[in-house]
Amino acid sequence: MTRGSCLCGAVTYTVSGPLRPVIACHCRQCRKTSGHHVAATSALRESVGIRGEVTWYRSSPGARRGFCPTCGSNLFWDGPGTHLSIFAGTLDAPTGLRIKGHIFCADEGDYYEIADGLPKVEGADPSLTTQVG
Repeated sequence: MTRGSCLCGAVTYTVSGPLRPVIACHCRQCRKTSGHHVAATSALRESVGIRGEVTWYRSSPGARRGFCPTCGSNLFWDGPGTHLSIFAGTLDAPTGLRIKGHIFCADEGDYYEIADGLPKVEGADPSLTTQVG
């Protein structure tokens, strides 16, 4: 069982199944919502139990972002498919997870460089984002 929460603790969640390795997303939306790139894992939607009120923002026609209405913590990205993305920084340690790669690198901010030697793709990459450990 993996646990996580927002900064103030008003929203908590548990994950009863496996988590995907962490993927760093450099898309414009992730950078705008977080102030930097986002590092996220994911799990089957039915394995995630959420307690507390999550505010959902429809960020694009096919996706929405979930955050705490009290402290503003970014918690989830919910798009098409069977998995719910979970912002890795909201997980309680230890997670045992590692970053496996970077997506949407074409949108990378001009103030940093991705130099960790991990796989980098210009846009979406199902081979990275559908892995579940």
